[in-house]
Amino acid sequence: MDEVRNILISLEQVHAENILSGKKHIELRRRSMSVEPGTVVWIYVKKPLGAVVGYARVVDSHTLSPLMLWEKFSRVSGLSRQDFFAYFDGVSKGFALSLAAAERLHKPVSLESLRRSGNRFHPPQFFMRLPSEDCVLKLLHSTVQSKPDNEHKVTGNHEPHTANTLQQSAKATG
Repeated sequence: MDEVRNILISLEQVHAENILSGKKHIELRRRSMSVEPGTVVWIYVKKPLGAVVGYARVVDSHTLSPLMLWEKFSRVSGLSRQDFFAYFDGVSKGFALSLAAAERLHKPVSLESLRRSGNRFHPPQFFMRLPSEDCVLKLLHSTVQSKPDNEHKVTGNHEPHTANTLQQSAKATG
């Protein structure tokens, strides 16, 4: 895989916060998504916030029955059993993206900034692919790369994740 793939997903703020805080390591969907391991998932929080707040890397994807998804991922889903099964009510198969290396942007990228980036941006209902030449992706990468030096702290064995280190780690897994 020569080029790191990027997607943008829309989430409620509580789910985005759970991913960025490390409580949630799985993104659940009622429909399947064709997303390869190593893909960078940019996290857009729906209005009233209306901003991209962070990103994570896809480790794996899973299409299973809701019961199997619950058995496998309940501890890292960020949902109660009742909320989980209410979400998957009426579907025979659910989808999960395993996520790692979640990072919060030091400054969220507002909907207005995204729209000014030059491509008439509209937040996705489900998800959208961001080609490497996409103005939105360039704006998001510039935000990551402009992170203040005092926020690039190394803790444990983890490096800070700039756009370049995130792409390098994605290439290593792809």
